[in-house]
Amino acid sequence: LTRLLPQGENGVGGGAVRVGTRRSQLARIQTDSVVEMLRELYPHLCFEIIAMSTTGDKILDTALSKIGEKSLFTKELENALERNEVDLVVHSLKDLPTSLPPGFTIGAVCKRENPLDAVVFHPKNCGKTLSVLPEKSVIGTSSLRRAAQLKKKFPQLEFRDIRGNLNTRLKKLDEKEDFSAIILAAAGLKRMGWENRIGQLLSPEDCLYAVGQGALAVEVRAKDQEILSMVSTLHDADTVLCCIAERAFMKRLEGGCSVPVAVNTILKDGQLYLTGAVYSLDGSDSLRETMQTSVNYPQQTEDGPNDDVQHVGITAKNVPGRAQEAAEKLGVELASLLLSKGAKHILSVARQLNDAH
Repeated sequence: LTRLLPQGENGVGGGAVRVGTRRSQLARIQTDSVVEMLRELYPHLCFEIIAMSTTGDKILDTALSKIGEKSLFTKELENALERNEVDLVVHSLKDLPTSLPPGFTIGAVCKRENPLDAVVFHPKNCGKTLSVLPEKSVIGTSSLRRAAQLKKKFPQLEFRDIRGNLNTRLKKLDEKEDFSAIILAAAGLKRMGWENRIGQLLSPEDCLYAVGQGALAVEVRAKDQEILSMVSTLHDADTVLCCIAERAFMKRLEGGCSVPVAVNTILKDGQLYLTGAVYSLDGSDSLRETMQTSVNYPQQTEDGPNDDVQHVGITAKNVPGRAQEAAEKLGVELASLLLSKGAKHILSVARQLNDAH
């Protein structure tokens, strides 16, 4: 990392590594945690955090699935990366589309936090679970995936859109009587230090999670070898393999935030198990299957042109290439199985209904 080595005191005259992030408190906490890991690994480097607002942060009165833009929370950050204003960007992996713009890659996928969804109850419902809430109780979620699964499981409840960052949503829940509970990712609550607000963790039987949920991704310019090799030390091999399988599944289905697609991944004893599902908007129609593959391959020393192979947007040189290939193939094959059973119809109807609303 010669060009980034500080020259003189405090790196003056040398360059700091500039890290882009969204402005929200959760995004800042996530970015700080990644920068902390990098500081420990590279104590001689200076890191500067640059926060910016994204389209998704600005449009707060419309459901995410209606805006129809795949890179709601990432575009502005990627523009800064492209213009060389920042060297790397930290995202929630679930916000990153399965196809990145040309010239970018995910250079690191950090160890995954709990990927499950969590229910946060209005203070008056403290100690309850979804199954015992009174009929017609309103549950807030901006996710079609969560709503579709939970409508089917809890037909007595009503599901309504709630937007805003975590702070805003919790405030809406606590200070008004509009919602009996809201559904959020457990990982975000944990990172914010609000684990005590989790009233119920939704098991994969209740609610499969989003592709990449709970994992942090570091996006870099694909050709920036110095930054790429610097951040690649943050890769968590198990998380990488799970997320490659999930992203390949999503990509083959051509799913985005405007259709309900959900997963659950387990990596155990060298076997990767992927459960994937698609749902109609009301959850009445669904397809769900599980497949497995072995990812038990040794790391081979690869040199030459194989260095920069991407698997669904992820470059992970320090994870065995054959294991990554197996994970990607698993995702594609599981999606193909669902498509052969009618997933395309379920998803296109969901898309049309969502666009029409």
